Amino acid sequence: MQADDDMIICRDVHKWFGSFHVLRGVTMTVKKGEVVVIFGPSGSGKSTFIRAINRLEEHQRGDIIVDGIALTHDIRNIEAIRSEVGMVFQSFNLFPHLTVLQNITLAPMRVRKWPASRAEEVAMSLLERVGIPEQAGKYPAEISGGQQQRVAIARALAMQPKVMLFDEPTSALDPEMIKEVLDAMRELASSGMTMVVVSHEMGFAAEVSDRMVMFDEGNIVEAGAPQQLLNNPQQERTKTFLSQIL
Repeated sequence: MQADDDMIICRDVHKWFGSFHVLRGVTMTVKKGEVVVIFGPSGSGKSTFIRAINRLEEHQRGDIIVDGIALTHDIRNIEAIRSEVGMVFQSFNLFPHLTVLQNITLAPMRVRKWPASRAEEVAMSLLERVGIPEQAGKYPAEISGGQQQRVAIARALAMQPKVMLFDEPTSALDPEMIKEVLDAMRELASSGMTMVVVSHEMGFAAEVSDRMVMFDEGNIVEAGAPQQLLNNPQQERTKTFLSQIL
């Protein structure tokens, strides 16, 4: 059964890399407009899990359904889901030979078949939204890491996704650049975007998320509202992990 406001449904999701069982039956639902922050130790399966949601990693067992579309081997389903899901990675993955504006307009023009005028208008409004319209004509190497990550967010938003996935978007940044990226994500969350964020930025999680989910050894250890989970975790594993990072 699927409720009308379910955006992502994962049921008993398993993933192996060779003999390594990296996801061990993850079951989780994300509602439309919900912001979920996933955290946990390195190697716990967090990144693999969110990469499985848009088939950057293939799961071997269980169900993943995004906006009513089941993720199967059918390339049409995969393409349909990818068109609904934007993703921002640790590394910015911008094309170095294209300007900031060109990086953002490329996919809408090629995939959505937008005319250049429309793509550029949308791109400039998104650069305004993430606070760097003046960088439109520069190349990635000419701007800071924090600005590059905000370009990556704008590029993902240019495809007008229904869901945004973030895989540790601030982990490659210097401390002073983290705030500007988190501010852009805060604005996005306040606009009602459905977001799944892998992050150890606990202040951001406490402020912005509707739910926090602790991963360990390929499964969910504990999940709950941020204040409850941060201030009164129920599982010893969660308590231990939080005591090390807070």
